[in-house]
Amino acid sequence: MTGKSTDQRFRTLLAKAGQAKDGEVGGVVPPLRLSTTYIRDHNYELPGERLYGRDDNPGFELVEALMCTLEGGADAALFSSGLAAMSAVLATIQGGDVIVYPETGYFGVLHWIEREAERVGFEARSYLPGDHQSLEAAIGEGPVRMVWLESPANPTWEVTSIKQAARLTHQAGGRLVVDATVLTPLVCRPIELGADIVMHSGTKYLNGHSDVVAGILIAAADDEDWRQIKGVRYRSGAILGPFEAWLLLRGMRTMALRVPAAADNALAIAEAMSAHAKIAQVLYPGLPDHPGHQTALEEWDEGAGFTAMLSVRVKGGAAAALKVATSTRLFLPATSLGGVESLIEHRKTVEGETSRVPEDLLRLSIGIEAVDDLIADLNAALDTI
Repeated sequence: MTGKSTDQRFRTLLAKAGQAKDGEVGGVVPPLRLSTTYIRDHNYELPGERLYGRDDNPGFELVEALMCTLEGGADAALFSSGLAAMSAVLATIQGGDVIVYPETGYFGVLHWIEREAERVGFEARSYLPGDHQSLEAAIGEGPVRMVWLESPANPTWEVTSIKQAARLTHQAGGRLVVDATVLTPLVCRPIELGADIVMHSGTKYLNGHSDVVAGILIAAADDEDWRQIKGVRYRSGAILGPFEAWLLLRGMRTMALRVPAAADNALAIAEAMSAHAKIAQVLYPGLPDHPGHQTALEEWDEGAGFTAMLSVRVKGGAAAALKVATSTRLFLPATSLGGVESLIEHRKTVEGETSRVPEDLLRLSIGIEAVDDLIADLNAALDTI
């Protein structure tokens, strides 16, 4: 992508987020609004048109407005988790619809689609992430209702062209939904490439401190389909608490520093692990020999890095991989990603027997620690096998 690096363009915007909203006492951070209901005036009118805390809270609005600006969207909706946001989108699928989804990716969405297809009566067609021909074949001539895209695909990190996926989806009469959790709007803005809905697990890089569970959707257009999705949130009550929304905004204010720093670490670690005798393969789009590297160069902002997620396949199979995962000192053996701390995870164990993840794969979420310390930690763990 061309132009001024996005992490630089958004740096001041994020650092000052919400700062002008506390007009009562002049605080440098936005206030925490805990009220769940609002008093009517003597004419029985609502102040500011807010009715009840299920949807109406200034903290929600600050985060939603900021994400609209970052992603270039028309509207946004904050949810209680990434899975709740995902479920609100998929809940609009009806019997007879066709949905196209990746064979590998976040296991929560795969399980939802495959479990619900038979119950609801919609057709689910899968494609191989990173394989344009596979995606084109799955979409066919249409009509399709929705194409779900996760790029790069967790945890094997194939890169699918969002621009090409949008073209194929729209030709078939469908809507493209992109899970951009790993990319963040600093690295890529799918709406600019043709996506209709962008999803983020706010738990991850948006918050960045492993202390909030949240999700958010951003829509390219405030149309009927989008209003249906927001209706699901209203009816299900899948909202974030005001304190969590406040913490999320707090975390977002440092995102322009955290994400590029972690991505720089990830590239250095990917290069180091590529040369290690006990590593069979490194899966990271920032490496020039990665099949999706060129697409990443074309659609991502290299100024913010190639993401801070990577996976390694360890020689010796599952036993060797698990030995490494339990032998690190700085890398914490825990689920999740996107925090300031580095995590290591054996995804096959976490996802269970039905997982499609290779048993020798370790997923690494790279934090902002000193990169030489992280590399030394992985080297020491690899020395145990």
